[in-house]
Amino acid sequence: MTPDLVVRGGLLVTPDGVRPVDLAVDAGIVVGVGEVGAGRREVSADGLHVFPGLIDAHVHFNEPGRTHWEGFASGSAALAAGGGTLFFEMPLNADPPLLTPDAFHAKRVAAERSSRTDFALWGGLTPDNVGELEALAACGVVGFKAFMSASGIPEFRTVDDLTLFRGMQEAAALGLPVAVHAESEALTEGLSATLRATGRRGRADYLASRPVVAELEAIQKALLFAQETGAELHIVHVSTARGVRLVREAAARGVRASCETCPHYLYFSEDDLLREGAALKCAPPLRSESERLALLGALPDLDLIASDHSPAPPELKTSADFFEVWGGVSGVQATLGVLLGLGVSPEHVAALSAEGPARRFGLTEKGRLGLGYDADFSLVDLGGTTTLDEKTLLTRFKDGAYRGKTLPGRVHATYLRGRQIIAAGAPVGSPSGRLVTPERRPV
Repeated sequence: MTPDLVVRGGLLVTPDGVRPVDLAVDAGIVVGVGEVGAGRREVSADGLHVFPGLIDAHVHFNEPGRTHWEGFASGSAALAAGGGTLFFEMPLNADPPLLTPDAFHAKRVAAERSSRTDFALWGGLTPDNVGELEALAACGVVGFKAFMSASGIPEFRTVDDLTLFRGMQEAAALGLPVAVHAESEALTEGLSATLRATGRRGRADYLASRPVVAELEAIQKALLFAQETGAELHIVHVSTARGVRLVREAAARGVRASCETCPHYLYFSEDDLLREGAALKCAPPLRSESERLALLGALPDLDLIASDHSPAPPELKTSADFFEVWGGVSGVQATLGVLLGLGVSPEHVAALSAEGPARRFGLTEKGRLGLGYDADFSLVDLGGTTTLDEKTLLTRFKDGAYRGKTLPGRVHATYLRGRQIIAAGAPVGSPSGRLVTPERRPV
């Protein structure tokens, strides 16, 4: 058999190491790794690293309903320009949020029409839709997302303890994880109200309203519920090493728990927020420099890295009251460069941003460049750099956290199932993204 495509002379990156091999692809699948014969098409990867396509398990592209905030077209193009080939869309901030099968189908249609990469869809878990979880599982959601503090979207309500407990019971029976935004509503809302009542509405006041203890308390509660229900729990955007440690300790005693952090918690500190403002507002907030360094040291204990890309129109990022500024960091295109710039090895990048999310969420054909896997990959010049600016950023708005930053690595091309979707930083071809569904794992 003559394969459709052969990638010659590249340095293949896996979690196990980097080695020079050729890659053969046929019908979108990897069919040869090592010494392979001629292909119908051949691409030279001399001097380039062949990374498995990055999987971003946490993005807000906000379609349908708030497509003007980002949208699948621009969001997926930016992901691909950064070497990504699959994203998991969160159930908010779309309008309506993904709480019902009808909302699932509307989002799927929108993504199939516009996405340049493959996609998976999170369903929501709120007090309004616990009865819909089984139907959402049948649709193919990758799991259920819940907020233990206010989401910022009135239509996506905070879970009370009973809703979270019952939702975890149902999710365990369905064999799907519950992803939790873990911050104490009582602490964050109470501290915010107290500060604002005294006229304190600046950047430092926002940081004071969301202390580390609010995150740790919520993580502990979610872990306890997971232990009692047998549910799979995933703590999103953990901002401190102490939070990571709580998850690892629970997993060691048999709780089915995992966690992620985001590039911005590793790259920036609260000092950057105080200096730069709205582009770096997020929840949980950026932490102190000592917390940032400790989180970097905890990378070996993390399951995956995700961007939590959450853009908004410029008018929502400007207010004299910093509590009113839309919170969300725009960074879907920067993950690879940030990790490389922090000294993370290529093989660890592959583990955290490709194999890790695929394994954690039951995507058996994604995350690795081996026989039988989807041929999702990027060709990266590790000796080059990329400056994220008006010209190179493909997101709808160019005012993200990394604007003006020069990061290591230059993505020459990105391929989805053997089809080129990025060439020299620009999209090529038409959108071809497909829905990816997980392997369900009942208790």
